[in-house]
Amino acid sequence: MKLLPIILKRQLVSYAYAPATYLSVALSLGLSTALGLHINPWLEQDSGDLQVFFQLHPWLYLLLTPALATQLWSDESDAGFLELVKILPITTAELVIGKFMAAWIVSGTALILMFPLILVANYLGDADNGVIASQFIASWLLAGSYMSCACLICTFARQRAVIFSLTLFLLLAASGLSSVLDALEHQAPIWAIDSLTSLSPLSRFNAIDNGKFTLSDSLYFISMILACLTATIVRLNYKHS
Repeated sequence: MKLLPIILKRQLVSYAYAPATYLSVALSLGLSTALGLHINPWLEQDSGDLQVFFQLHPWLYLLLTPALATQLWSDESDAGFLELVKILPITTAELVIGKFMAAWIVSGTALILMFPLILVANYLGDADNGVIASQFIASWLLAGSYMSCACLICTFARQRAVIFSLTLFLLLAASGLSSVLDALEHQAPIWAIDSLTSLSPLSRFNAIDNGKFTLSDSLYFISMILACLTATIVRLNYKHS
């Protein structure tokens, strides 16, 4: 993993020079704040957390994640990138992990830009900064799990429109799993509903978002990230063999 920092830095520079990065981050932040204030009169309440804003993140990531994912492998056709791969003995694992970490860092940066809301929450009342911290961590883990799925999808398609559509469809299906399970609550065995609910990223996120920061929920997202990245590495090795 000696060359991992090179891949990470190059992908971050690629994001920094792409106007789509700033547009997608600004759109995500703007929608999160505007919709949160519109749905719930947060400023008029003595709320100690930012749940009204974070509960929208699973749906806003449906826009941010595909937008970032379309830029992950866009430099494969760049002559400078191909020369770099030939000169340096870069492994597939370094390539995948470096690009994923860059996209995850951009997602984390979008979260950090929400810090004015923390200041407002502390100014208005007794903010529970412990719960707010767990909400930030939960959102970042959710973003990482979504992005790892997007990395895998990128290995099956080249066109940006196809990558965006496939990523959006898969994440929308995963996010909507909870609603489907709620509709089947009285029509299926309880054990089956509970088992499928535990696989829903939205259910896991909502649990942490409410301040219930458990090790099992965190390990769920981490294992999902590792599984998708491993599948991406295997897929690329098979593709280039």
